[in-house]
Amino acid sequence: MADKTKLGIWHTITLQSARDRQQTYQTTFVAGQKRSYDATISHASDRNEAQKRIPLQPPLLRRAVNDSLVPSEPPRLTASRIQHVDGAAVSDVPSEYSQRQAFAATPTSIIDPLLSLSHPAYGLPRQLVANFASLGIKSIYPWQKQCLLGPDLLDGEKNLVYSAPTGGGKSLVADVLMLKRVLGSRDAKAILVLPYVALVQEKVRWLRNVVTGISRQELGQGDEDDKQKLWARRADRDTVRVVGFFGGSKIWATWADFDIAVCTIEKANSLVNAAIEDCSISQLRSVVLDECHMIDDGYRGYLLELMATKLLCLGQPVQIVGMSATLTNIELLREWLQGHSYETRYRPIPIEEHLVYDGKIYAAGTTASLLKTLTQLDARSQLSQARVQPLRVISPSEHKALKDPVRNAVVALANETARAGYGVLVFSSSRAGCELDAVLISRAMPTFAEADPAIQEQRFDLLSDLRSLSTGLDPKLEQTIPFGVAFHRELTIQAGLTTEERELVAKAYDQGVLKVCVATCSLAAGINLPARRVILHGARMGRDLVGPAMLRQMRGRAGRKGKDEVGETYLCCRQNDLEAVVDLMHADLPQISSCLISDKRRIQRALLEIIAVRLATGRGSVDDYVSKTMLAYSAEPGSIKENVEASIADLQKMEFITVDDYGSFQVTQLGKAIVASSLDPEDGIFIHNEFKNALRAFVMDGEMHVLYNFTPVHDLGGVMVNWRVFWNEMQQLDDSSLRVMNFLGLKPVIINNMLHGGKLRETTAEEKEAARRYHRFYLALQLRDLCNEMPIHRVAQKYDMPRGSVQTLAQTCQGFAAGMIKFCETMGWGAMAAILDHFSDRLKAGARSDLLALAKITFVKSRTARIFWDSGFKTVAAVANADPKELLPILMQAQPNKVKLGAKDEQKYKDKLLAKAKIIADSANKLWQIEMQQELDED
Repeated sequence: MADKTKLGIWHTITLQSARDRQQTYQTTFVAGQKRSYDATISHASDRNEAQKRIPLQPPLLRRAVNDSLVPSEPPRLTASRIQHVDGAAVSDVPSEYSQRQAFAATPTSIIDPLLSLSHPAYGLPRQLVANFASLGIKSIYPWQKQCLLGPDLLDGEKNLVYSAPTGGGKSLVADVLMLKRVLGSRDAKAILVLPYVALVQEKVRWLRNVVTGISRQELGQGDEDDKQKLWARRADRDTVRVVGFFGGSKIWATWADFDIAVCTIEKANSLVNAAIEDCSISQLRSVVLDECHMIDDGYRGYLLELMATKLLCLGQPVQIVGMSATLTNIELLREWLQGHSYETRYRPIPIEEHLVYDGKIYAAGTTASLLKTLTQLDARSQLSQARVQPLRVISPSEHKALKDPVRNAVVALANETARAGYGVLVFSSSRAGCELDAVLISRAMPTFAEADPAIQEQRFDLLSDLRSLSTGLDPKLEQTIPFGVAFHRELTIQAGLTTEERELVAKAYDQGVLKVCVATCSLAAGINLPARRVILHGARMGRDLVGPAMLRQMRGRAGRKGKDEVGETYLCCRQNDLEAVVDLMHADLPQISSCLISDKRRIQRALLEIIAVRLATGRGSVDDYVSKTMLAYSAEPGSIKENVEASIADLQKMEFITVDDYGSFQVTQLGKAIVASSLDPEDGIFIHNEFKNALRAFVMDGEMHVLYNFTPVHDLGGVMVNWRVFWNEMQQLDDSSLRVMNFLGLKPVIINNMLHGGKLRETTAEEKEAARRYHRFYLALQLRDLCNEMPIHRVAQKYDMPRGSVQTLAQTCQGFAAGMIKFCETMGWGAMAAILDHFSDRLKAGARSDLLALAKITFVKSRTARIFWDSGFKTVAAVANADPKELLPILMQAQPNKVKLGAKDEQKYKDKLLAKAKIIADSANKLWQIEMQQELDED
């Protein structure tokens, strides 16, 4: 009872107490760190005459400006005026965009010493505190202090689940707790789980900066000074290794490979399974589950529940930390994880919310007042001016492209903010809408002559970097970037941009080189891009309304610590959507629950995994595992028991497990292979049948049969088969590939029927498997082209797919291929595994077999490797022994988009390539030394 009272007192920190604290501190004017911005420009409507004097030029024509060649300007648009409303009258004076205001400042460590991470209460080494400070974290927020100082958390004896708004600093709490556990012992390991590859890559970079110069130590029982001396004395040894796990790694990861593993959900679960099986799991001390609200996502989030439950069953001292910005029933997670919970609504940067409807902007300082405003607007009648007064009015546009009032509002609001030098994030409902918004906004931005020359030069440098990519430059980006606008579609297989493009765009936006970033809604849960103003172009994601959690995440991107002193959101709503938006804004965040028994495959996978890793050997241990799942806290016991019994019977029927006369469970070789390859049971059956057929008659005189076995069996996020392309490619297949088609039962008559409007039947299990084979073979055709050095942008053009989709397909297939290699190895099919391994290397390199050695060199892939080969550099040793200046002409030849440059830019271009050549030579030297050492070891 005493413990509960202690916890209750600690858990009483709420939004109201945060407000009370704000009232006790002095307020101060915070100017914020304003982005570098273009020169002050008069409103666009005052420049009409000047615009008329600028001759329009063809899009491909280039003209000289400041000794460099830049794209000609597209036809310009004039952004609509945004005017203040004074009472019932509209002021003739255009609005001035200035949001500098006084607000309650966050208290500092001068007022409260516990707000400094150097305080002895946290027990962190000085170097770690210094690293945080160098990254901009000089003090923590009051809520972070209260959360960290919760009972037994810093000692790692209790689990924690907590919720904080987007931008509220929730990641720092998990970082501190995780690093405490890792740094407390030389053998300690930690796993940080994130939902997307982009987030994993970003977090790896962040943590590597955080742990620079830090070494892992056994902290003794002495005083704090003794501990700090120990850190300093051994700071040059036992450095903390941060490794990202995602995609197509073929190596079985072990604890020896890392100290902190930053993983996607699938990789984390696989890593835990392998560690339990080889008994190295005892070294695991901390597991952080970011975005843990995804636990009820049936597609992949349920793996979080599987993994966490296994850790709860082990009885090991593993601290589990779960966090999210959109948790409602946090008590369920707290009870399941047997730990503490904490909630806060604190945001360091205040957000001003607005509704834009019919060209009018309404104030909504809080969500509650926005709801009040929405309910006062009647979608079926004219706006009642007596009840609701707009703050500002957006003038209608005279341009045909901006006749739509919603799109006109988006362009006007984005233009207003960007011209003031701040960052804008626009959320569009679709990929096509994303591109269109970016193009229209760019046409209303300052011209080349009006822009700051330094910023303009950086934008052209960005274009140059994008052109130098092997994937080619997106033509829409080439059009918008010179005006400080880009789009950044993220996180889906349908992403139009490649990984390299997205990284360059995100970096330029964060540095203020780009002022406007237009994104699809999925970006809200992805990379952390700051924005002074967030504009929602409607409240839909495709045809459907976004959910309340997604809406909160999008609006939460406004206002970032160190970037802006205030954040703004503008929801631009259509008349037909107004009532639906009212319901959406009124809707509570959905409560999470277990989804293990909503689909039999999930509970089947859960049971198969624990039996395969010997965590459960009989019905008693299975029941113990199930009792520790979140399912046990959110479903009826009778329903759980029924599903468990049915699943065990199904696993026996599928020959994944056996049960002896004493009721003991044993995993079969097939069941073990399915767990090793991270497949669902039903997918495992399909794959097993495919491989069994292939082993009886494998087509070895070509590539298609191998590549077919690379393509994933699960849905690739809506990639559709272009039957016209399929038919055309089929007409050009060689005899080997045609035999593969015949072997798989793919019939030309069916493809021809689909070409003319037919539909694949998927009623029976056999029909579903046949449809899956057509889909896989079509994707295998793309892999064939990629493996044979066809550039990504050419493949995208050929198959009528976005370039980012083709790249994501290749990366997904690399990961799936790694699983298939493990499947074959576990089944004892070594020859098949070796063949798959070889083609996995080819797919990763995007090259034929003769270039695989060269493709291991940094920056040398596909096209570049082929040019090296044709220029006489056919081995790693040849590149290693070359002078970087010798490599410069080859790299210039390898650039996919050659543009005539002025003298100044030509030299800058060569300097960049020379730096790249030095990195290539250094990488080749390291690889060559490894090769020589291996030869010596063999002798």
